Amino acid sequence: MSYVRFNDQHDAGRLSQFRERLAAEVRAQTGEEFPIFQDRNDIAWGQNWQARIDEALDAVSLLLVIVTPSLFRSAPCRAEVARFLEREEKLGRQDLILPVYYITAREMDDPQLCEGDDMARMLATRQHADWRELRFEPLTSPAVGKATEQLALRMADTFWRPQAIAAARPARRAETAGAATESTEPTGDTAGGTTRTEPPTHVVDPYHRGDFVTVGAAIAKAQPGDRILVRPGLYEESLVVDKPLEILGDGPLEDIEIRADQASALMFQAGIGRVTNLTLRQTGSVQAFAVKIVQGRLELEGCDISSQSLAAVAIRDGADPRLRRNRIHGSRQAGVFVFDGGLGTLEDNKITGNALAAVEIKAAGNPTLRRNQIHHNRQSGVFVHDGGLGTLEDNEITGNGHAGMRITADGIPTVRNNRINGNGYQAVWIDGGGGGVFEGNDLTGNKRGAWDIDEDCEPNVTRSRNQE
Repeated sequence: MSYVRFNDQHDAGRLSQFRERLAAEVRAQTGEEFPIFQDRNDIAWGQNWQARIDEALDAVSLLLVIVTPSLFRSAPCRAEVARFLEREEKLGRQDLILPVYYITAREMDDPQLCEGDDMARMLATRQHADWRELRFEPLTSPAVGKATEQLALRMADTFWRPQAIAAARPARRAETAGAATESTEPTGDTAGGTTRTEPPTHVVDPYHRGDFVTVGAAIAKAQPGDRILVRPGLYEESLVVDKPLEILGDGPLEDIEIRADQASALMFQAGIGRVTNLTLRQTGSVQAFAVKIVQGRLELEGCDISSQSLAAVAIRDGADPRLRRNRIHGSRQAGVFVFDGGLGTLEDNKITGNALAAVEIKAAGNPTLRRNQIHHNRQSGVFVHDGGLGTLEDNEITGNGHAGMRITADGIPTVRNNRINGNGYQAVWIDGGGGGVFEGNDLTGNKRGAWDIDEDCEPNVTRSRNQE
């Protein structure tokens, strides 16, 4: 999604929420997960975008352009669109740039200005979705829902061309003998003429019964798109993932441990990847996170994560990972720290027993939290401050030492249908210019009541249907 960060901040994270709903709608229309990458720094996707394109994991990608006056004044935006035009030309396509007209821009509406601006002239020739009248409608309204459905159908029709994609993506064969195995046997029914194949797989085993004895060696040797299986053992190393890979623990979670004391146990800086079923420990000799995610979309699933130094998981710089079903616990600072424009979706995690907050959000961090168990952290369950955003839905925020949610210094989250009970202070404590939207939450049973809101913050707070 190509956009200017200011427009998202000005509309309290609305573009980020729009991206999330649109991705979900495409998934509903196709039955397949459809990631939409977003960078919160004036659209300069940088390595995020380049990794996604250059490593050619997909034969086709789309560029969703949010058209506002600021778009035409952003050099990174112009460069992004120009690069994608080159991508279209190479693929012989003219339908991979999808404009969403969000705020009226003179460059689009004035024929003379449009003619004199290469990007405006190109965007004007494309069929665009006009969202200007929908900008101030609730994202849950029927009109917005219908418009989202129509855009999702367009994207699905453009993207899902199985035969063309299969033709453009020839199977890659292993180039080194003995280092990897590859199967070209079909793993299931074909869909639209596309045959699924298993990726080349590297086995890591500390007993020398695989291809490598360290995970780092396997990462260095692997090609983009490969799979690494990690067998039980203690691996005292720091993993740096800078290419799209799957790294899967092959055995009981508690027996497969990556332990680092001089750096993060896992540093992720690729466009896309997956890590699952690993124990990830930072033991505290230096100031480091257990998992540091600085770009792209990492799927981090079913892991046990802790840090004796900084937070267990750090998400920053527009990275947009998916954390699902992890146990994030026992860290010396926060459980998850989202900052400097970090995004991410956290679903069904247990975030417990951390020395500070379970989740800390600041500096335009804007994650989405759903169905997480956030309990018995020493300070607040969720701490939003210094311009942090975030959307929380259906979480259990219970038994934390301070407030269930602490919001200050212009933090403005959206909080819906959560159970915020049994915390040491209030369910929600807001001061320092903080605010937010609170709808349908259960705020009962906290030691100091449901709310503590400074008088100056009352205008920043929207409340409805909460149980107090």
